[in-house]
Amino acid sequence: MTGPLADVVVVDLSRALAGPHATMMLGDLGARVVKVEVPDRGDDTRGWGPPFVGEEGARESTYFLSANRNKESIALDLKADADRAVLLELVDRADVLVENFRTGVLERLGLGIDSLLERNPRLIVLSITGFGHDGPEGGRAGYDQIAQGEAGLMSLTGSGPDDPQRVGVPIGDLLAGIYGAYGVLAALHERHTTGVGQVVRTSLLAAVTGVHAFQGTRWTVAGEVGHAQGNHHPSIAPYGLFRCRDGAVQIAVGSEVLWQRFCQAFGLDADAPGMRSNAERVAHRDQIIEAVEAAFAAFDADALLTRLADAGIPGGRVRTLDEVYAWEQTASQGLLVDVEHTSLGTVTLPGPPLRFFDPAGDEVTRRDHQAPPVLDEHAARIRAWLDTPVAEEREAS
Repeated sequence: MTGPLADVVVVDLSRALAGPHATMMLGDLGARVVKVEVPDRGDDTRGWGPPFVGEEGARESTYFLSANRNKESIALDLKADADRAVLLELVDRADVLVENFRTGVLERLGLGIDSLLERNPRLIVLSITGFGHDGPEGGRAGYDQIAQGEAGLMSLTGSGPDDPQRVGVPIGDLLAGIYGAYGVLAALHERHTTGVGQVVRTSLLAAVTGVHAFQGTRWTVAGEVGHAQGNHHPSIAPYGLFRCRDGAVQIAVGSEVLWQRFCQAFGLDADAPGMRSNAERVAHRDQIIEAVEAAFAAFDADALLTRLADAGIPGGRVRTLDEVYAWEQTASQGLLVDVEHTSLGTVTLPGPPLRFFDPAGDEVTRRDHQAPPVLDEHAARIRAWLDTPVAEEREAS
């Protein structure tokens, strides 16, 4: 392994998406991630599809592939004494353990977090739930779309107040994983000072609420309840999706300087009634949309984007995913990685969103990514590792 977390061992007891996304992030940074799966069935997402790819008898879910690169897999039945003993050996060697069981499940398996920390005081436990570990609804099961609704995100997404929409990816799960990995990194840093681990908790509810941003303070401070209003920003105008001759483009006129430039480029009167300031433009949004789209009607999208760029106005097109992954800019940022999968051969995966550079400016981003594992693929290797006494292993390292 290479990367800033190359000396970190992570035991991944999570399944579905929030926990696996967190552990994948840690694996991308070089951590050794051991994914513990249910025998025969594996992670729930191994069965989530279509699409499935590969030959009959070796089919893989593309959903699983999206969240499990840079991991090893071992299948353990945590209700069986022998397999639970293997897990405890993993805990002895682990720096981090990640779980997203419903509250109380680990305790019923004889693997309560208190006992794990007693066994390995340096262990950092990341625990992710749907709605929190305590409180009046702490025991609720959490699935992404339910959390998007309960945490208010769907009320802000859609064409209008009567058209709540889910975000097109499981954003609550993904954000919980991102926040979880962020918490783990903070706990690892603190352990350098204290010498002991701790428990990090987050939830889908917390993660979605954590990104309410200006919509949150719009209510908590100003007493205004935000609502869905399509593809136009609630606090900035013009900022959104606008029709042109052969389609649509997006623009973001986020300052008065940009507004003056925009008007000059497209023959609009920046000081006309309803247009003089951002607050006026937001209050007269329909008027602004009409004026902008009238100016754009003479342009095809490509010519319009060129005119916007020449004027220094941020703009862009709405790409489909195949267009995103074919875009040279995407590839230039390391957002595609080729890996060798045990049953699928060479496959291309979306890549990690971080890059690293040394003080000389040379890129040192990890390139040796591992394909998501087939179920129980690394059992022999992991068991052989566990046969090495901990003291001997630490001395060797």
